[in-house]
Amino acid sequence: MSESHPGHTDGRAAVVAGAGQGIGRAVAAALAARGVRVVVTDRTTETGTAVAQEPGGEFPPLGVAGPRAVASAADEGVRRFDRVDVLVHHAGVAPEDAALDVSDEVWNHVLGLDLTGTFVACREFGRHFVRRRSGSPVNMSFIAAFIGSNPAYPVAYDVAKAGVARMARSLAVEWAGTGSGGNSVAPGRPRTPLLGTARSRSVGFCRPRSSRQPWPSGRSTGPL
Repeated sequence: MSESHPGHTDGRAAVVAGAGQGIGRAVAAALAARGVRVVVTDRTTETGTAVAQEPGGEFPPLGVAGPRAVASAADEGVRRFDRVDVLVHHAGVAPEDAALDVSDEVWNHVLGLDLTGTFVACREFGRHFVRRRSGSPVNMSFIAAFIGSNPAYPVAYDVAKAGVARMARSLAVEWAGTGSGGNSVAPGRPRTPLLGTARSRSVGFCRPRSSRQPWPSGRSTGPL
């Protein structure tokens, strides 16, 4: 993933869900570069394995598709390393449907993966964090959770990511004093494979449609 840098993170362990590409992959690489032992999970075996073959990564057969699988992944992470210090949850999907075209099935699918899936991961890994009085989840929200989205990321995705941000605050309060907590990060628009797909769906994705468009620069923040 990258050459190691000295630091107090040596010996710590992290699980990065959704590490096959883009932000998740960059996070896994950054952690490994600082001596963190990294377990990566991804929906696609090929991309997850490719990341894990870089120095500092592993791609054990850990499923995250459902509560039981996530619980098993948490237990296996602890069994492997005798600890898990960080869960970075970046797994999710971004739909193509505009609000008036979103079916119940699409809505439930997006919120199920992006929001409920994040909560389930926090709950199952949180059991270990709270019991050890150490460790914390770091979940990926998105800037559109706070300022309204561009057409490339319609309502279901925005709502799910807003829920992720709110969840972090709730967990931080509930787990205060346990040595754990809740964290979320709301990145802008780095150039990732997912963003590239979104840009192909919307000409206006990297260009404000009007003076009221809440994307100050009108461009992505750089490649990952």
